This record gives sequence, C-alpha cells and structure tokens, in this order.
Amino acid sequence: MSLQGSLVVVAETPAPDLVEALADAGAFPVVESRWAHASAAVIAIQPSAIVLAEPGPAPDAEAAYQLGLQIKSRSGPIVPLICRSHTDATLPMQDGLPVDAAAPTDRLVARLRSALRVRALHATVLRRAETLAAQTGLVAKFPDSDPLDDATILVAGRGGSYPALAVTVGERVGLVGALSIETAARYLAARAIDGIIIGDGFSARVVDALLTAIAEDVRFRDMPIAVPAAYATVEAHYGDLANLERVVGPPAQVLDWMLPLVRLRAFEARLKRMLTTLDAKGMLDPDTGLMTDDAFWRELSRAVSEAERSGTGLCIARFAFEAQVDRRVSFDAARLISAIVRNIDFACREADGAILVVFTETELRSAHIVTRRIATMLRSTMLVSDHDLRRPEPAITLATLKSSDTLDSLVVRVGSRVVAAA
Repeated sequence: MSLQGSLVVVAETPAPDLVEALADAGAFPVVESRWAHASAAVIAIQPSAIVLAEPGPAPDAEAAYQLGLQIKSRSGPIVPLICRSHTDATLPMQDGLPVDAAAPTDRLVARLRSALRVRALHATVLRRAETLAAQTGLVAKFPDSDPLDDATILVAGRGGSYPALAVTVGERVGLVGALSIETAARYLAARAIDGIIIGDGFSARVVDALLTAIAEDVRFRDMPIAVPAAYATVEAHYGDLANLERVVGPPAQVLDWMLPLVRLRAFEARLKRMLTTLDAKGMLDPDTGLMTDDAFWRELSRAVSEAERSGTGLCIARFAFEAQVDRRVSFDAARLISAIVRNIDFACREADGAILVVFTETELRSAHIVTRRIATMLRSTMLVSDHDLRRPEPAITLATLKSSDTLDSLVVRVGSRVVAAA
C-alpha cells in the first residue's frame, strides 16, 4: 500500500531525508511546517496524516495545543499522528503513535502505512453508515468510549520481570498471560488480541519462531509487538511487522510506549465489528457482535413460531455472571460467544450483562452439550477484573420449548423477560 494523500511534516529544522522518503513512498504533497504554523498547514492541506519529525517536547505548547485541537475537531476518518521520540521520553503529543527516533526512516514509513490502513477502514465504515442511513433510515450508533476500554494485551514471559509486567498491564487494559511461547501462540489464535509484550526468560530461537509465525499471517502483520532490547536484530529480520518494537525500561515505561499502538489496533477491531453491524443492517451490536435487543426478540419470536409449526427443537440458555463482573469482562464474554455460536443460532447481551443464546433446530440433550462447551470455554479464557483474580463462573439456565409454551413463558423459565417483542 502506497502512502496516498497529502502529509504535513512538523519540524523546526528542515527534514529533507524524511520528506524524500515519504514522497518516494507515494505521499503527495508533503508539506513541511514549523510548529508555529502547523495548525494553519493542517487547515489548508487537510492531510491524511501528520508526522512530527523531531523528538522531544514541542517547543511551543500553544502551537501543540492548537494542532491537537485541529486533529480532534476534524470530521471524517481519523488523521494518524506519527511522533518520532526517544523510548525513555514523553511523546511530543499525547495521542501520537511513537516511532523510535533512532529507527531508520523505513520503519517510520511502515508504521505510517499501517496507520493509514486503519484510516482507510474508518472511511469505509463512515461511507457504509451513510449509505445505510440513506437507504433504510437507520442511523448507525458508533461507540464513543476509549478503544483501550476494550483492548487486550498478551503478555508472555517467564523471567523475573514477568510478574511486574503482568500487573502493570492488567491495571490498564485487559490481560492474557502466558508462561510459554506455545501458550502465547495458542491464545493469539483463539482470542481477540490487540497487542503483544514479550518479556524476558525466552531464548532468541523461541522468540524468533513466534515472530516468524506472526509475520507469515497477514492478520497479525500490524499487531503491536514489544520485545526486549536484547534482541538486537529483530527489526531487520521482521521488517513486515510494522509495529514491532525493541523496548527497554521498567514495565510502566514499556506500556506507555505501546499503548498508543494498542489503542489504534483496538480501534481497528471496533471498526471491523462496526462493518459487520452495517452489513447486517444494524441487527448486530458493534460492542459485542451479538444481536441488538430489538433484533434478538424479533428473531426469537419468529424462531418460536417456526419451531411450533415444523415441530423442530428450540432451546434457550442464559449465562449470568456475578454482579461485580465489570464491563470489560462482560463484553469479553459476549465477544467470545459471538465467535463460537453456530450460524443457525443467535444471542444477545442483556442490560445486566447476562447473555441469552438461542439454539434453533436443537433438542435439549444436544443443547446441554453445546452449553457445557460454551461454559468451559468461558471459564478457561474469559478475562478477569484487575481487582479479582478469580475466574468468572457463569450461572447457566437452560430451557427447551414445550408444546404449551409461549414466548413469554419460555423466556421466564431461564430467568429473563421479553423486553421487545415483534
């Protein structure tokens, strides 16, 4: 993917090598600006992205504030902000995507290209939402929370730094821990992961095997990955991994460096869920991938009528969680279920966090088997709250449609109630 569109490069002194590299990669025009004029340049050029070419704090705090205001106030798709910075220093602007100031220019270009892919996806989602509104009158609801609220980082390690690293990550975002590379690879394949931090305790050969597997899978090539600085040649060997970083420093410093990249990855995952929602004409909740309440109850009403007419089985299960399960854990459970339910089944998340799953064309015995499998998967893979290390234990109620049942009586038997019927 070439760097299509215009760019603004902000620097107090000319950066001809960087400008030339960006132009060679396809960006046009590439406009240089000093900090004092950066905001005006953004207004005039309407760039696809902005690059802060010099590490260190902005020389003009007011100019940095105005630039940030212009970025946040622009309508349309996101405008990636790439910041050259030293790994032990604060980023020039809070929302920027860091690039090590000592890294070669092609690493910056690769990271910018990765961010522009997310911008292109965002533009597609906005267009689809506008088309859906024009055709059906449905206005898509975009989540407005910080993408980090939904983010999950995989931390792998077995050295002395692993406990502190895991605690630091778990205090800020969702955490999946792995004490071996094999376990990390398994979690990566099974879970929605937004970033990987590899701690010490692994040989270079083992880390190399994991990075090779990641680089060969196009789904993970933009994954934010941090490896210890001891792996000196990792960036040269894995140039296709645009967000691969060699990091050094205490856990909090490592996490601060990686969080902007993780936020962008989580935002990309949110956009993909939103695109699925738009393809389903608004029937799916973009936060969970499950049906919205209205769509669920309409579909359940139709499924009950069809089961009564044809004599096929229909079962409904309710997975309820303890009251102290927080939003992140609850949404994580919903997304796990959305990924494994059969195409003929459907589900929704209730206001209290419980999840209703409907098994169509399924007798009670088969529904018991499927329900147990889902429960086992939830127990073994759900996130846990940072204040509670116990695994969430879902309370499960299962009911099958009887000849004497109505929609209301069926739902009441699993401890729920009809909130919107067709």
